[in-house]
Amino acid sequence: MSKPYIGVKNGRLSDCPKSPNCVSTQTDQEDKKMESLLFSKDLETTKSLIKEILNERPRTTVETENENYIHAVVESKWMKFKDDVEFYLDQKEEVVHFRSASRMGYSDFGVNKKRMQAISEHYESMRRESHDV
Repeated sequence: MSKPYIGVKNGRLSDCPKSPNCVSTQTDQEDKKMESLLFSKDLETTKSLIKEILNERPRTTVETENENYIHAVVESKWMKFKDDVEFYLDQKEEVVHFRSASRMGYSDFGVNKKRMQAISEHYESMRRESHDV
């Protein structure tokens, strides 16, 4: 089995594999699909909020960052498994697409989905606060 591409190709993150250990805003697999995030003011503000959230999360390290992309690695607490978490900031649509996937194994017991739900909720609360200022 080949390792999925990490990054953005033609405005898209890699699709999720058939295994249940992945979620994405750009997948066609309904059970793995999540809603993209709206920009907060502009690209810089949006990226700053995402980086702030990632920096607050335990065992999370930003590996790659460029103008409209962030790749972080999250290490599990006990077994030290690694998950890839990617964010693509689509300036044209003013949305943030993301993908979170386990590197190994088949099932993740919903960890990737729970992680991205928590990040999405945290981001939305910060985005609302930044608009209230």
